[in-house]
Amino acid sequence: MNPRRKKRLTLAVALIAGVAAVASLLLYALNSNLNLFYTPYEITHGKNDTGVMPEVGQRIRVGGMVTIGSMKRDPKSLHVEFAVHDSAGGTVFVTYDDLLPDLFREGQGIVAQGILVASGKLEATEVLAKHDENYMPPEVAEAMGQKHEKPTYSEEAMGNSK
Repeated sequence: MNPRRKKRLTLAVALIAGVAAVASLLLYALNSNLNLFYTPYEITHGKNDTGVMPEVGQRIRVGGMVTIGSMKRDPKSLHVEFAVHDSAGGTVFVTYDDLLPDLFREGQGIVAQGILVASGKLEATEVLAKHDENYMPPEVAEAMGQKHEKPTYSEEAMGNSK
């Protein structure tokens, strides 16, 4: 093989290896930042269509309703623990060490993002609450089997009766 062809071959192999390395690093970075949405039932029993369950240490989002009477606050810190349930009967316990949203309360729909530390236990890094009494996050509404529609009010309810 003449030196010119050898140099071109070496350059082509190095270029292909470099592109492969960049692509693999990019896929690794995207995979580590992926947040999958689960319902409490799917965390303990797996997804309905695939049966895939989240692994301990995986970064996930869970959505459901805050179970009434489950919230426990530490009076000396911001630490709070509460349970989230869905209509299928699943329950996940969430711990959070920051300020909760103003609209957070028991019986309301939320989405918590964090790391699954044990089966059925999530250590949240972010908690999102719905923004009014009629709204539910689309993922939570879909997972709980509720329609996501804008509410309609009658004239009497709005105080515009004639």
